[in-house]
Amino acid sequence: MLKKEDISKLKSMSIDELFVKRDELRKELMDLRFQKSSGQLTTPHFIKKVRRNIAMVETEITKKGNNNA
Repeated sequence: MLKKEDISKLKSMSIDELFVKRDELRKELMDLRFQKSSGQLTTPHFIKKVRRNIAMVETEITKKGNNNA
């Protein structure tokens, strides 16, 4: 999960930067799922952490989107 410093960085990012961050996290999640399916994943709890990080980024995108509308 993201640390408090990282969460404050998310809040200061622009919407475009948040979209880039979300795409990076989604790619990381996809890679983890491939590793899991092939039996190479040694730390399955990372999948849960990445999913939560994606949710936090998407929450910030929604907050900023509602403020701009």
